[in-house]
Amino acid sequence: MSTACEPAIADVFFALGDGTRLSVVTRLGAGGALSATALSDGAKVTRQAIVKHLRVLEGAGLVTHERRGREVLYALEPRRIEEARVFLDGISAGWDRALERLRRMVEEPSPPPRKRETR
Repeated sequence: MSTACEPAIADVFFALGDGTRLSVVTRLGAGGALSATALSDGAKVTRQAIVKHLRVLEGAGLVTHERRGREVLYALEPRRIEEARVFLDGISAGWDRALERLRRMVEEPSPPPRKRETR
């Protein structure tokens, strides 16, 4: 993992940072390919808003689309989700190492204070 956040990963987290888009990703992950109409059923936003959110998700590489007859079906791109997971795992591992160093430092007995020499 590099120390700088790659633009592609930043796009993924930007796209996932919206509640509506996160809900769309969750629904696609659970139900497979769905149309914008199906995704808007039960949503708090219109079908047109869902389509705009799908475009953002597609731009980040999280969603693909396929035309089937008159319908456009959207599907989750699991490779991008996996890349985001790997990125977060790297950050998590860094925190785990830092917390382990802190634990060792706190739990190690401290050396006795040195006595001042008197002359």
